[in-house]
This record gives sequence, structure tokens and C-alpha cells, in this order.
Amino acid sequence: MSLPLEGIKIIDFTQVQAGPACTQLLAWFGADVLKVERVDGGDITRRQLRDIPNADALYFTQLNSNKKSLALNTKTSEGKEILEKLIRKADVLVENFGPGVMDRMGFSWEHIQELNPKLIFASVKGFNDQSPYSDLKVYENVAQCAGGAASTTGFWDGPPTVSAAALGDSNSGMHLAIGILTALIGRQKTGNGRKVSVSMQDAVINLCRVKLRDQQRLKHGPLKEYSQFGQNIPFGDATPRAGNDSGGGQPGWILKCNGWETDPNAYIYFITQAPVWEAICDVIGKPEWKSDPDYAKPAARLPRLKRIFDTIEQWTMTKTKFEAMDILNKYDIPCGPILSMKELAEEQSLRKTGTIVEVDHPTRGKYLTVGNPIKMSDSISEVKRSPLLGEHTDEILRDVLRFDRRRIAKVQASGALGEPMALAAE
Repeated sequence: MSLPLEGIKIIDFTQVQAGPACTQLLAWFGADVLKVERVDGGDITRRQLRDIPNADALYFTQLNSNKKSLALNTKTSEGKEILEKLIRKADVLVENFGPGVMDRMGFSWEHIQELNPKLIFASVKGFNDQSPYSDLKVYENVAQCAGGAASTTGFWDGPPTVSAAALGDSNSGMHLAIGILTALIGRQKTGNGRKVSVSMQDAVINLCRVKLRDQQRLKHGPLKEYSQFGQNIPFGDATPRAGNDSGGGQPGWILKCNGWETDPNAYIYFITQAPVWEAICDVIGKPEWKSDPDYAKPAARLPRLKRIFDTIEQWTMTKTKFEAMDILNKYDIPCGPILSMKELAEEQSLRKTGTIVEVDHPTRGKYLTVGNPIKMSDSISEVKRSPLLGEHTDEILRDVLRFDRRRIAKVQASGALGEPMALAAE
């Protein structure tokens, strides 16, 4: 079975998370992704947060499935020549180095166009080039803070809070993947390559659009669907932190379930959707609320949301989160269990769909990783293990660049490839 991106050759000049998340997604869809790494240890995440000595860390293995690895010292003349040859043969080059690094390496956009005018040159940076912070290195939590996510996450009386989801890194990688695919389609029409860039700040702002919406609404009065409105807590001049409010027109909150005293995840998210309000009243034992003018209509309920959710919680605390789900689903009441990472790792339905997969690795053994979240009816993605450092170096030189043994030995002697016996170490 063929995959949609088979035949697309990608040079993956990225490390850590934003870039690797992008190229891994493309690799899952069949692109031939060659990860070019430093000879002295490769991608830093190979060693970061290690749980098994002398084995690639899960940080690396979960972001570099289905790729090949070339260990290359681009500071040597031989190394630069090899990279130039690869660029001439490639469709896409992806990089997420710090600002100006590619230029200092001698691989500016202008030089890359000279080498291969059809190449898509894709970059992830912290800030766009018009930002006063464009020269700064940026990491996950910095991007969340600069993109507005942290300022609007948490409770109104607490500090800004970052999300556990990779809104800065992996989210930026997904945006870049969309840009690359769009550029490839554009190349089919024009024959020309182009530069594609995503800033982490921009990608986070894109996910925070509803908070930008609320910033503008705030000029015309309080945000009545925010729980602080019902508690008579004044609004400031910026979109506030909203706790577990739903962020939409249908109020929601996280409520305790049976066992919450000992289980930190015995909770359920409950939405008081207007079309099923009467069913909610019946389920929680408050049928009188259906005709009570203080509760019958959505607008009347807004100032009383805290009391409403406190009352609903008295009911959810008598049920486990899964028992509550079973009952609420019968009435189409929107809800969702708070699932721990342990529960997700053990959930068999996610294994069946390939959302979470078990992969065997030659040095660390079997491990769990995420699979392709995008499902296609006739293109099933197979998740393959991440490569060892420099594992495919000889293959690339021999089969892609057509170097003979004498040429490979010369490149090896130049120091462009590091020590042969060290390539699979670290």
C-alpha cells in the first residue's frame, strides 16, 4: 500500500521538538526523511531525560519515528560538500536552528536557491522577523507565554500557567507541516521552491484566537459566560484567566467524582448545554429548575453558574467518572472523563487505532509512542522506530550520493562523519 508522500525527499536539519514533530508527521505519510545530526552526540534529546543508560531517551524516540540518520560534521569542507549534494537531490529542507545559524553555516536561502531552485526551505523560529525579539532563542514555555496562552490559563486569582500540551513546540511543527505541504502543491503549479516559516509565537496565538475574541468583547462589557461574572469579581482590561470555563457559549466546569479524595484524576468535565438543560435537571434531581425563572433560561443561569455546578457536583461525587459518563451519555449531555496518562497508555481502543503504539528498539527494548493522529482510509501509517545516531550514514553515501568505497574512506578520514564505531553509541 503506497503512502501519499512517498518519493518526497526531506532533509531534516532539526532537533528537540518543534522541527522533529513536523518531519515525523511527514515521515508517517511516507516521505523519505533524512535526519542530519551532529557527529558528537546528535540531537540533544537523545541524551535528555534518559531513563535507561546508554540508550536513546524517550524524548528522542517519540519524535523521530520513521526517519533515517546521517551523522555529518558540516564544519568540514567534505561535510559541506555532502550537504550541498543532498540539497540538490531534496524536495524539502527543514531547520529550527537559532536565528542566523544557517546563514553562518553558509547555507542561506539565497545559496540554497542556487543549489536547488525547486527546494522548499522550511524554518521554525521563536518569533517572526518583524518582532523586537526576533533574535532570541525560544523554548516551549516561552512560546506559550509570548503567545498569550499562559496569561489566559489558570484561575483568575492565581498566576499565569503553562499548559502540559506542547502548544509552543509540537503545535508549531504541525503548522509548519501544513506550510510545507501547501508549498509542495504550489510547486506543482509553478515549478519553483519557496521559503516557508512559522514562528512559535504566531502558532500559539493562532490557537488562542478565542481569547483574542474575548479581548475585543471585553470592551463592550463583562464576559458573562466566565464564572467570575457570577461571583461579582470585577474584570480588568485584559482577557482574564478563566479556570475551567469552557471558553464557548455553553458553560462548563471540571467536577469531582467518587474517589476524588485519593485519585487525583477522579473528575469529569461537564457542560450545561442549553438544549439538554431539562435532562440535566432531571438527572441531578432538580426538576424544579426547569420552570424556575432563575434557572430556566441560559441568560438567567449565567450569574448562578457556581451554584449550578456545585449542585451538579453533589451528584457527580456519588458516581465514578465512568458511571457518570454512562448516565450522561444516554441523554446526550456533553461530558468527558479526566483521563490520566496511565489510563491513556493502557487504553486498548487507542492501541487498535494506532494512536498509541508499541515499538521495539535495539538498545532500549519496547517502548510506547504516539502514532499518526490523522487517519486515512487507504493509507495506514506504520510507526517504525527512531534511528540510531548515524545509522544510515553509509547507506546515504553509497546509495543516494553514489560514493564508491574509496570516496567513502576519504570522507571518513576527513572527520566529516565522526568515528565509525561511535555512530551508534551515545
